[in-house]
Amino acid sequence: MLDPRICPACKELERRPVVEHGKRVCETCDHRWSFRHLPLFALTGPSGAGKSTVGPALVERLAGQVIVFEQDVLWVAGLRDDVEGHPRFRSAWLRMAAMTHQNGRPVVLCGTVVPPEFERLPERALFSDIHYLALVADPDVLTNRLRARPAWREWDEPRIAEMLEFNDWLQRNAASMGVSLFDTTNATLDATVDHAADWIRARLRSDEVAWDAVT
Repeated sequence: MLDPRICPACKELERRPVVEHGKRVCETCDHRWSFRHLPLFALTGPSGAGKSTVGPALVERLAGQVIVFEQDVLWVAGLRDDVEGHPRFRSAWLRMAAMTHQNGRPVVLCGTVVPPEFERLPERALFSDIHYLALVADPDVLTNRLRARPAWREWDEPRIAEMLEFNDWLQRNAASMGVSLFDTTNATLDATVDHAADWIRARLRSDEVAWDAVT
């Protein structure tokens, strides 16, 4: 699968890809080719809220329906840009997800991200929609979870305080950004996985209906 920004006919790379009615359109040569314009699911939230625990469980629960990725696997030197929002890192993930979508299954991406970090990027055009579900937790519970992590993860007190600020900010601003919330403070793993799986399935059905109406 080519980088979805590259035209298979003229080989030009478009920084701002165009998708129209299930076709990628090359603005250089006007070549059009079939393109699965699927939704992306972002399982987000602060560290310690449960993303890395829920993600693997979703692999089992939604096998055959979606493909689950852990965002941090690409947090490598070449993508660790220090620009606010990490656009190089985010763009790489959007291209990876769009390429994966061409196999016919939507991607669930587990990792901390908020809509402004994806929605402003040119690669956003490669998706019919991006749905955001944020796992959050009570500050004291989040603090205890992060302090209990292995030393190699380097969760010192300043870093924990920063994550608590993000946890609070996310809960205050989720509604205005179109982000769904689920509080894992007292929720069991099974209950959290049930909620995430049901949330994904409901949006898969909704997107399928919308796509049928267009086609």
